[in-house]
Amino acid sequence: MRRAVTIKHVAAEAGVSLQTVSRVINNGPNVRPAVAERVRAAVAKLGYVPSVAARGMGGSRSFLLMALNDRDRTIEAWTSGQGSDWVDQMLMGGMLRCAESGYHMIFELIDTHAAQVEREVQSAISALRPDGVILTPPHSDNPQITELLVRLGLPFARMCSDAVGDGYAISMDEALAAQVATEHLLDLGHRRIGFITGSDEYAVSASRLEGWRRAHRERGLPVDPALEGDGDFTFASGERAVTQMLDLPDPPTGIVASNDQMALAAVAVAARRGLQTPRDLSVVSFDDTPVVRFSHPPLTAVVQPIADMTRAAADLLIRAKSGVKDLPTSVVVPFGLAVRGSSAPPPR
Repeated sequence: MRRAVTIKHVAAEAGVSLQTVSRVINNGPNVRPAVAERVRAAVAKLGYVPSVAARGMGGSRSFLLMALNDRDRTIEAWTSGQGSDWVDQMLMGGMLRCAESGYHMIFELIDTHAAQVEREVQSAISALRPDGVILTPPHSDNPQITELLVRLGLPFARMCSDAVGDGYAISMDEALAAQVATEHLLDLGHRRIGFITGSDEYAVSASRLEGWRRAHRERGLPVDPALEGDGDFTFASGERAVTQMLDLPDPPTGIVASNDQMALAAVAVAARRGLQTPRDLSVVSFDDTPVVRFSHPPLTAVVQPIADMTRAAADLLIRAKSGVKDLPTSVVVPFGLAVRGSSAPPPR
């Protein structure tokens, strides 16, 4: 059986150190042309394929990016079988960009509520030694984490965060997206439109609520606080918020929900009351995960560009580690609105 060729074999063939081989592989400095040519010849002769560990021996890069996701919410989504593909989209965008530059992306779950969250992050960084960190919400706006990364001098990108701060801010215009979703219903003729907020832990929740309010103000319509339902991104919270709205003397004819689970809850509550979507109640959602495309009716939804945002985050971190200067400190990725069967003109 043919043995695997390692960096040690290349070093022996070229008569150089392991670090010199790594610097040549990484196009690093301080290697004489004749020595570099000798190493490349050894690589070609032996058919050597560099590993991540070997590429990192030069000391400047590990060729790893680490993405941090909230442990509790991620595990809850996985075990509930509710059909969210947020993590899938995030991994797809980051991993495909990493592959283009010979990088790998590691996915770590961190409990954002833990008293030792800083220690958890420090432990993961010490074990993996990533070249950069991608923070997903609510980690994106957790000062314990961001301040730790600043102290360590480790580049990081904040997903779904438009707040002013350190690191690269990668976002879509959350307020504009909520405004567009609300204007879609206004254009159909609705004048009583409810809004279900997300968890206060997420900065996007306040931005989306502001977008709903702005849509009303710009049309000269009153903003009714009774139509602002408190949600936390769970189905149960959506049920509570919609029940309260439909119990109003003048209930809404349309609802914008801050995520798919709460939008599905709106459809379910309406059905239990004998109301049909969209004949009696139009519903617009955020996220556009697979479950809303196959619901009955399929939901109109803001298409959140998770894969594109993660790709942008990985791209900035890779380019920064490669020495590229004058990179943008923030990137706003465009969103979409997929109009489907859950929105229609209000009942007469």
